[in-house]
Amino acid sequence: MDTGGNSLPSGPDGVKRKVSYFYDPEVGNYYYGQGHPMKPHRIRMTHALLAHYGLLQNMQVYKPLPARERDLCRFHADDYVNFLRSITPETQQDQLRQLKRFNVGEDCPVFDGLFSFCQTYAGGSVGGAVKLNHNICDIAINWAGGLHHAKKCEASGFCYVNDIVLAILELLKQHQRVLYVDIDIHHGDGVEEAFYTSDRVMTVSFHKFGDYFPGTGDIRDIGYSKGKYYSLNVPLDDGIDDESYHFLFKPIIGKVMEVFKPGAVVLQCGADSLSGDRLGCFNLSIKGHAECVKYMRSFNVPLLLLGGGGYTIRNVARCWCYETGVALGTEVDDQLPQHEYYEYFGPDYTLHVAPSNMENKNTRQLLEEIRNNLLDNLSKLQHAPSVQFQERPPDTELPEADEDQDDADERWDPDSDMEVDEKRPIPSRVKREAIEPERKDSEAPKGTAEQARGFDNMATNETLSTKSVDVRPMAIDEPTVKVEQETSNKASDPIYPKS
Repeated sequence: MDTGGNSLPSGPDGVKRKVSYFYDPEVGNYYYGQGHPMKPHRIRMTHALLAHYGLLQNMQVYKPLPARERDLCRFHADDYVNFLRSITPETQQDQLRQLKRFNVGEDCPVFDGLFSFCQTYAGGSVGGAVKLNHNICDIAINWAGGLHHAKKCEASGFCYVNDIVLAILELLKQHQRVLYVDIDIHHGDGVEEAFYTSDRVMTVSFHKFGDYFPGTGDIRDIGYSKGKYYSLNVPLDDGIDDESYHFLFKPIIGKVMEVFKPGAVVLQCGADSLSGDRLGCFNLSIKGHAECVKYMRSFNVPLLLLGGGGYTIRNVARCWCYETGVALGTEVDDQLPQHEYYEYFGPDYTLHVAPSNMENKNTRQLLEEIRNNLLDNLSKLQHAPSVQFQERPPDTELPEADEDQDDADERWDPDSDMEVDEKRPIPSRVKREAIEPERKDSEAPKGTAEQARGFDNMATNETLSTKSVDVRPMAIDEPTVKVEQETSNKASDPIYPKS
């Protein structure tokens, strides 16, 4: 097995990987509203760092094709998707019952361009899965994705459409088993719930547990029916640091890779587990967080990297920039390059930030108990599950070459006239966020019926638990390649009152 990727931080000595990167230049224009901690603007900030560090020219850069309504319905309920498509800030007062039914309104507000936003970030994640399925790349990245709380019939935790579930469904067309790993501070409840009775998807979530949103993710939640022992939950307490985190992460994930033998891995890299996050309470450094990416990369299995939480946006941009370098096998310099958001990163203007001196409430005894418990559960899986013979849904086809896009596969050229910090505004259907620096405080093909529920579990007459949901593999058009421009709008980061 190639383990060269784990040789970082030596960077250039690490075995190189082909990386596909998905980014829509309009994603930073979407605005949840004044005072809301979720800021899509952080994706634009991350992209600016990648451009000015010169990382874009080492990747294939794609603008994702928006997910179509019928594609989203491969997982989500038709009436829920129709609601997201039709609701606007102007009409929401006439649909109060629907708002309550679908849990939209407070944490998940209605804003201009909401459905387009969902189509964009879901399109990037599914597009990445398609690239992996066609062996176009070894690693695919969509920092706008990773919205792991969304359920089949409702929004939750700032998440409307579960792009992760949609991407996993796409990967399951090509791979017998898919592993999902979640290092967001919040439990990956939406993804776990979707695959709770399946032995083809293993979910592993490392998260804060105990009087903390979403309140799920107990170590005793292990899956159901065929999915028993295929859900792993790692409950953590405040202040966990790099050493304690990897005391659990590496042996658990190492055993998972040995026993489960996934054909592809999806890693949700929520940055709210970093030290100093506005809504978080962990104490991970950027390098400690990125070590999880390095470790997953070392197994040389097709890897989809997604974003997620992260509410101190300057640190989110730092983290995802550094982790893009990890994916490429490139160590980036700590001194930040001059760019349009440079003032966000003062006073030091460095990539890395030191963790705080907060107390680590995770004792070694507690960590050992958690590790032993989870390794014992994994020992009950004697071998990777088999997948019975059945008709498989057809692969999502790559598009025919566009004669007007003959140079579409060219990497980003720093000498081109498409500057990343172009000052021309991007045509937009959405309201732009006010410019203010961040506070410097601390239709489904035939033959998919057997795949539709439980991904071969329904070949038996077994009834799925109510925690599982009705999901079908999706077919989505492949995005065309296009290097995009950047705007220079800046987002405010007001204090958000915790509920």
